[in-house]
Amino acid sequence: MDTITKDFTAVIPFREISLPPLGSLASNILLFSLTVIAILLVPSIYQGLTCPLGHIPGPWYTRFTDWVLTYKWAVGQRSFYVHELHKKYGPVVRITPDEVDICDVAAKQIIYTTKEKFIKSPWYQGLVGISGDNIFTTQNVDAHRRYRRLLSGPLSETSLKTVEPVIRERADLAMQRIDEDIKAKGFVDVYKWTMFMATDIIGELAFGESFRCLEHGEVTQYIKDLSSIATADAFRTTFPKIVGFIQKHRIPTPIEGINNAVTVGNNLRTYAEQSLQRYHKLVEADPYQVKPMLFTKVIKAGEEDNLTFDEIVDNARSYIIAGSDTTAHSLTYLFWSVCKNRKIHARLTEELRTKLPRDDHEITDEHLRDLPYLNCVIEETLRLWSAAPSALPRSVPAEGATLSGYHLPGSTTVCTQAYSLHRDDKIFKDPEQFIPERWEEGNATKQMKDAFFAFGGGARVCVGLHLARMELRLLTALFFRTYPNAMVSTRDGMCDADMEPLIWFLLSPKGKRCLIEP
Repeated sequence: MDTITKDFTAVIPFREISLPPLGSLASNILLFSLTVIAILLVPSIYQGLTCPLGHIPGPWYTRFTDWVLTYKWAVGQRSFYVHELHKKYGPVVRITPDEVDICDVAAKQIIYTTKEKFIKSPWYQGLVGISGDNIFTTQNVDAHRRYRRLLSGPLSETSLKTVEPVIRERADLAMQRIDEDIKAKGFVDVYKWTMFMATDIIGELAFGESFRCLEHGEVTQYIKDLSSIATADAFRTTFPKIVGFIQKHRIPTPIEGINNAVTVGNNLRTYAEQSLQRYHKLVEADPYQVKPMLFTKVIKAGEEDNLTFDEIVDNARSYIIAGSDTTAHSLTYLFWSVCKNRKIHARLTEELRTKLPRDDHEITDEHLRDLPYLNCVIEETLRLWSAAPSALPRSVPAEGATLSGYHLPGSTTVCTQAYSLHRDDKIFKDPEQFIPERWEEGNATKQMKDAFFAFGGGARVCVGLHLARMELRLLTALFFRTYPNAMVSTRDGMCDADMEPLIWFLLSPKGKRCLIEP
């Protein structure tokens, strides 16, 4: 025994594991480190032990911290991460100490109602930054109703009939530029031209003059900023106070992501201001020749002091963003999905060939609204590749709410993401497959229609949904009428990896391109 003890102490002398003397540098460093750890961990531990959502299924760490979800959001993986949690834990899952995601149709219809009892969460304020509220981000119910009265009328199906010639003119020019590319290269990047078309349409309809993207045919700084808005908003919402402070005081920072968020935010505000200035110049030049635009009521409300300058600019900014890359991304995924499946491709082109006037110039949106398979293809594209598939966070009313069998206390953040709801295998058979036939009459169930969430729901449903559908119908018809044998190209290194989705708030293809050849 003595030998064993002697050998043991010889290997690990007691003095080597003793604490450093009090007052020494090593002791101070140790105490400081333990203090920092305590400051960081104790609140999280307390939060976890007292978590009001402890009864909700979810990973153990979501009781203590939101760091994991914040990281997944920052790198564009939140939607995929939450979807995997639903697969493991079920339709109701705790994703942070005070946030729950629900993949359930009945709960979705309660959360996103026209009554707006579940108001938008403070998260949306990060998207606004230092500028004013807008129709998309405002938490104020009265302000939202005021914005909607000003903006929704011109975007109704009836009102859009009066501006259909403008949309058609831009679509025809897009087809002309696509044809030029195909003749010159043998293939075309439909992502590029659909982005240009949608951007020009919203510019002309909202402010009286397009951004001339189709005419220039080049990726300008404006298009680069639109394409990077998703990553910029990721930094803006992850570090809202930091980005807002830096943007307001114009402080340089070595962090590229934050710099980009500030730069893109400032640039898009500038574009909005310039668009408004162009509109005013058109009115000053000849007030009787300027037709009412989508933004006319908003501008008049500003002149009557019903809206502040910041509110007008920020609503203009939201129009520019929401009316451009969202529609372009949906069109891109539609072309890609159809061109990859010869059976779908053949059925769509046959319908377009036999059910429409022979002369493309005679085709109207009224013709296209009545084409069953075309609209099934669009519906399936919006299901599988929703432009905004991520969570739409809301705040639970002060009195709390019971959703899907679980009681949630007031001020809890609750959300539903279209990405998961549209992939619920209890509602959609083979949910990862592109199957337009599922939307045909007799196949589409009420539950499928209730689960459809591509444009949000309730009072906050997207005001531009009718414009988006019109653009989708028109360019899809013109493209596949012109190129009935189109297929996905493998030139220039194009592959399926280019079309892997990146999702922050909006969805976009990873490669920022989609090459199609005739």
